[in-house]
Amino acid sequence: MHRKASLALALGVMAVSGYAVIAAWSWPWKAALFPLVIGIPLFVLSATEAAWVLFGKTGRAEVQDFQLARDVPEREVVRRSAVAAAWIVGFFAAIVLFGFAVAVPLFVFLYLKLHANEGWIFSAVFTAAVWAFFYGLFDRLLHLPFPAGWALTWIS
Repeated sequence: MHRKASLALALGVMAVSGYAVIAAWSWPWKAALFPLVIGIPLFVLSATEAAWVLFGKTGRAEVQDFQLARDVPEREVVRRSAVAAAWIVGFFAAIVLFGFAVAVPLFVFLYLKLHANEGWIFSAVFTAAVWAFFYGLFDRLLHLPFPAGWALTWIS
């Protein structure tokens, strides 16, 4: 059962990433860059997984669950999962509301301060470094400015 599920997932990811690469191939270079940079490695990795499932060795040693700790109570696992999901949803909401240029540094700073309990100086310096890298790469180097979010569009 494990092999069938793994193969189905790999083939599904191959189909989606393959379609993204084929669709983006005819786009202008700036528009196609992101789907190609993500889609090509994703296709190769999922094809590797499919080949591993089809042609790799089979046996009991292959099926193993990955666990970080066995002594963590189920309630704590659920709580940690909910916290992680909330951070992800919050990041996506910040992207929609404020755009990438504001959401990325905002998320990094809030995560460092509220979740990781880092100090003010480290949080501010690390956030500034992430923003400089993000802005420098996408806006200055690649000339791919991201659109403003809904809230910033409503304000202006």
